[in-house]
This record gives sequence, structure tokens and C-alpha cells, in this order.
Amino acid sequence: MRDAFQVFFNYVGIFFILYMAGYASFLFLSVTVGSSFLYGARRRNLLKNELQGDYYVPVSIIVPAHNESVTIEATIRSLLMLDYRLYEIIVVDDGSTDETAQVMEKAFGMHRINRPIQRKLRCQMVEEIFETSDYKAPITLIRKKNGGKADALNMGINASRYPYFLCMDADSVLQKDSLKKIVYPVLEEDQIVAVGGAVRPCNGAEIVDGQVVQYHMPRKILPCMQVLEYDRSFLAARIFFDKFNGNIIISGAFGLFKKSAVIDAGGYDTSTMGEDMELVVKLHMFCREHGIPYKIRYASDAVCWTQAPEKLSDLCKQRRRWHIGLYQSMISHRKILGNPKYGMVGFLSYFYFLVYELFSPYIEVFGTLTIVLAFLMDFLNVPYMLLYSGIYVAFSAVLSLTAFFARIYTIDLKLSFTDALKAIGLCALEVSCLRFILAWVRATALWGYRKKKSGWGHIERKKINYSSSGTGI
Repeated sequence: MRDAFQVFFNYVGIFFILYMAGYASFLFLSVTVGSSFLYGARRRNLLKNELQGDYYVPVSIIVPAHNESVTIEATIRSLLMLDYRLYEIIVVDDGSTDETAQVMEKAFGMHRINRPIQRKLRCQMVEEIFETSDYKAPITLIRKKNGGKADALNMGINASRYPYFLCMDADSVLQKDSLKKIVYPVLEEDQIVAVGGAVRPCNGAEIVDGQVVQYHMPRKILPCMQVLEYDRSFLAARIFFDKFNGNIIISGAFGLFKKSAVIDAGGYDTSTMGEDMELVVKLHMFCREHGIPYKIRYASDAVCWTQAPEKLSDLCKQRRRWHIGLYQSMISHRKILGNPKYGMVGFLSYFYFLVYELFSPYIEVFGTLTIVLAFLMDFLNVPYMLLYSGIYVAFSAVLSLTAFFARIYTIDLKLSFTDALKAIGLCALEVSCLRFILAWVRATALWGYRKKKSGWGHIERKKINYSSSGTGI
């Protein structure tokens, strides 16, 4: 019996060495490529080697909202300060039970209108429509029956007037130049069907008129660690996938889409919790199956500032929801895996998200339990295990800091010495403690998930540190 366990632990050890070697290689490659790209982009910008000119693509900005009375006004005021000429703002109130609509009506002097909306995409019925044209961009508020975020986005697409739409969360604010920068790829290439933007936690940032005037690491430890995680996991990986048209997720907090392509593909799926990823994968499949030349790009210099959860319970809710959405998207489009028709999307992108995102929490929890079992049975080489774990933590921490400081430098943020020390001190804690807490949360996310509705999750909101010196008229 003991010999059988010895063979089992040997095979488990070989598997984890290969698994971690693959992940470490990808992480190193993505951070290296991402950081190099950011530094190169900064040099080009300093040399003014960017597309310059008075060119604009009309854009409809869609803001789905549910119980966002705390943040909605700051979000809309940030949109009114955008350095862009031709756009409209559409807020879709998806059956809020708080004063989201009342805050909008009072803050922006909106009045009720009667306006027909052509339902190209299926969604819940309209209850009321309000508008105002007193600002640089017309603002429309649509109150509708609750149907979930995807349903609200479909309503916004139906109501939009322009050929491209940008979706963003109601707890986020855009930098002044973000819309201009996320539109750049569309002006450069005519095959663009979607562009993702960079999302960064706004905890600790003071934003005035769409510009970050002061930046500090968040005071609380949990959002601090999320800042490091965002730059390592989200920023670097998406820059790498962008090199071969392989991004299969665009954050729901900030993404630009070609409206006709989205409508042809069927719009947002209202039955999933991961409507952002599901739509992007669906666009890949639709374009390839119909022989349509297309590109899905990532604009790393177009920045959206969003709230990172400050409570562990809220963070767990968020990541549980993300993992369920990932599972639903991967299962729905599983025929992509290894299918030559889908190119690198099927061979690399889907495989990475399957192994290192969907399966990773189960693998990590299994590995932890195996270590405990090996220790209890006196099979564990403790010095070797500690050395292996230390190397992993140090390697991940160095790459996290590389991605973090590269991002800070390339978007001209000033970081104090104290904040730099805080980042250095917390990076090891993030890749060890927080990672394993979230691994357990994700591993248990699918327990009874079919009983959960695909509606809105509730996370505590706080006022965004945003101020405006003007009115946006």
C-alpha cells in the first residue's frame, strides 16, 4: 500500500512540475512582451509617432446600471469631460430598487419623452425614457424591467444611434483621452470588430476632469493586492494575446464594439453570468465560420478606473461570479478547442483559459491536499517543498512588480517611496495567501450554480474620488 502511494506522489510531483513550468513560462513571456510593448508605446508617444488628426468615429456609450445611485453621477460626469467630439451617453436602469434614476434626473435635469426603440436584440420591455441635450453629449436614461446586465446591454444597443458602441460599468470612470485612444485601432484598420481597454482599480486615485491628479496605493491591504494582480494577470496577458488576435475576453467595464457585428452574432447572451467573455468568443466564432476578416484588439493606453472590492466577502462574490461566467462560456463554445478552423484562438487562447483559468483552482486545491497527505504519511521532503514554494513565490512576485512598475511608469503616474515599498511588501502576500484563498473560492463556485440567477451581483459601492471643475456643456 505504501508503495502505491509512493508511485501516486511521484506522478503528482511530475504533473505539478510540468504544470508550473508551463504557467511560469507563459507568465514570464506575457509580462516580458507586455512590459516591452508598454515601454515601446511610451517612446513612440514621446516622439509623437502616433496617429494624429481630427478624425472621429461616432460612438454610443452604454452604461448598464442596477442600484448604482452612489456612483452613477460621477461616472456620467467623467463621460461628459471626454476629449471627443461625437458621442452619446445611454444609461440603462435595469429595474433598480434604489434612487439611481432619480439621481440621474436631478443631477442632469432630464425630462421624460416618448421614443420608439427598434428591438433588434431581445430584451425586457421599456418602462420610461428620459433625455437631455443640455450637455456636450446627449444623455438618454432608459428605465426597464429587470433582466440582468446582458439584457440591459442589449437594450442599450437597440437604443443606440451610432455604428460603434462602448460598454462600461456604472461604478467606473474614464480618463479624458480614453475614448479617443480606444477608437484609434478602428481608425487604423477597417477589420476591427472589438477593442478592449485597460482597467485599473481607482481606489487611492484622485481624478479631476478625467485626469489623475494624485495617485496613491489604496490604504487597505486587499485592494492593494488587487492592483498588483490586475497589472500582472489582466494587462500583461491581454497584450500578449493581442499579438496574434487571440484575446477571448474584453472586460465588461470597458470595451468598444462594432454594432452591426454584435447584432449579426446575436448580441449578449442573457443566460450567462460572463456576458463579456461570451460575446467576444461568439464574435470569434461568428466571423471565422462566415469567412469574415476580422480583428479583436487591445488598447493598453485607454484606461478605465473602476472600484476594486475592499471587503474579502465582496471580492469572493466577484470572483465566484467571474468563474461561473468563465465556465459557462468555455462549455458553450467547447468546439473551439484544438479546432484548426479557429486558429490560435483554439490552440492557445482557449487552451490557456481552460487549463490555467478554469481548471487551475481545482488543480491548486488538489495540490494543497496532496501536500498535506504526503506530510501526514511522511512522504514529504519538507526542505525541498519549502524551497520550491519559495522559488515560485519569488518568481511570481518579481513578475508582478515588473508589470506593476512598467504600468506606473508608462502612464506617467507618480508613486511615492512609501507606496513603492507597500507594493514590494505586499506582492509576495498576494501571490501566496490571496491567490490560494481565491483558488478555494473559485473551486467551490460551481456548487449549486444552476440555482443562481444570472442577474446582478451586489457589491458594496463607495463614492468615487472624482471631481469636475466644469459642467461638460
